[in-house]
Amino acid sequence: MNWLLVGIFGYLAIQLAIGIVVSRRVHTETDYILAGRSLGLGLASFSIFATWFGAESIQGAAGTIYAEGLSGGSADPFGYVACILLVGLVFARPLWNRGFTTFGDLFRLRYSVLVERVAILLMVPTSIFWGAAQVRAFGNVVSHASSLPIEWAITGAALFVVGYSAVGGLLADAWTDVVQGLAVIVGLVVLAALLLASGTLQQAWTQVPAARLSLLAADTPWYVTLEAWAVPVVGSMLAVEIISRVLGCRSAETARRACFVGGSIYLAVGLIPAVLGLCGPLLVPGLEEAEQLIPELARLHLGTVPYILFTGALISAILSTVDSILLAGSALITHNVLLQLRPNLSDRAKLRWSRAGVLALGVLSWALALTSESISSLVEYASAFGSAGIFVVATFGLFTSIGGTASALASLATGMIVWAAGAFLLEWPAPYVSALVAAVVAYLAAAPFGAALASPEQSRGGERALPSTVGCAAPAE
Repeated sequence: MNWLLVGIFGYLAIQLAIGIVVSRRVHTETDYILAGRSLGLGLASFSIFATWFGAESIQGAAGTIYAEGLSGGSADPFGYVACILLVGLVFARPLWNRGFTTFGDLFRLRYSVLVERVAILLMVPTSIFWGAAQVRAFGNVVSHASSLPIEWAITGAALFVVGYSAVGGLLADAWTDVVQGLAVIVGLVVLAALLLASGTLQQAWTQVPAARLSLLAADTPWYVTLEAWAVPVVGSMLAVEIISRVLGCRSAETARRACFVGGSIYLAVGLIPAVLGLCGPLLVPGLEEAEQLIPELARLHLGTVPYILFTGALISAILSTVDSILLAGSALITHNVLLQLRPNLSDRAKLRWSRAGVLALGVLSWALALTSESISSLVEYASAFGSAGIFVVATFGLFTSIGGTASALASLATGMIVWAAGAFLLEWPAPYVSALVAAVVAYLAAAPFGAALASPEQSRGGERALPSTVGCAAPAE
């Protein structure tokens, strides 16, 4: 009997049971999308950590650092930690104070319905890329445990993920994030402790070449380094997954603090795969698939039961990320598009459509996972796809009264076109940074023409109403 596979199925059953139990408290769309705005500091902090600490944070980050040295950690853990902390410092309070249900609401209320639709058209594919990365990672774990062909493993993983994610919404997601986050922490700490106790890790650390310890790659142009940091930091700063946690908190101050605490946990735990990746060529030399470093170390140094538990920890990291992604992406489609077309839907119908949106995105993520080459490539596309214009438009919209519909559309289109052309056609070394600069220029250049495309709300002064309350005080805890 394959006890590893039995352990995986048992772990999945427990997670599904938690989701089903918590789902009984979900009665409305707000309950499903925002957990009734009830997340406290502890729940929100762990949810932010677990949502972002996915497959790429363990397998992807360790594999990249294994191949490139510490400079490969510009995205994970260091870039994403900086991203989460900046969300708390800059964006959490003003976003929560608006009372948005989804991030898409900002683009409608500040600009127009047209801008909202275009922004969603750019944001939803990001969720699909992220979802595909996690589904592929889940499939890798199942395939490694069962010897199933990777295509079958990915398909089975996708079926579970979609059903699991559709059940309970953000509240169930947040509670399972606690279980999953603790499993990830315990699993990585136990693995590192065993390597330390045996002396294996210390011996390898003393032999790590000095060149592998630099955060900046040697002989790399400054603009390439800037690109490597801009994609994870700026490209992910307004990702819908973290924004959904911010909006689901019970107050603006809770949202802000949760980002700081969640980011700090991420850094502490993320350093373990980073150190193992640095020592990896000495611990497991000649590894063909660098992303398999952590699972291979666990297989070599853990007994049967601890290895089963560690595999559960890997699955925890994946589940805590993928369900958040599918929920946030579905919310953009159902709340910001469907419910505007059919505003008289009952609460029960809204819930059904929200769950249907999760199913649809799950199917697309499965299809992309089957055709992709690696987890890291999917994550890179997820951070960069369309996010340059999104970041520029949202920042101007939240903190200034400059520009309107014309500015937003020009910035969104320019950012996307410049990034796609630079990345795929012209093969620029810094397509994302170029897209950011172009999106800012386009926004400001189109600002004088805003009145021509202004929505009715903007014509009545609604355009300036949003930025004017950025500094309002949050409710007391």
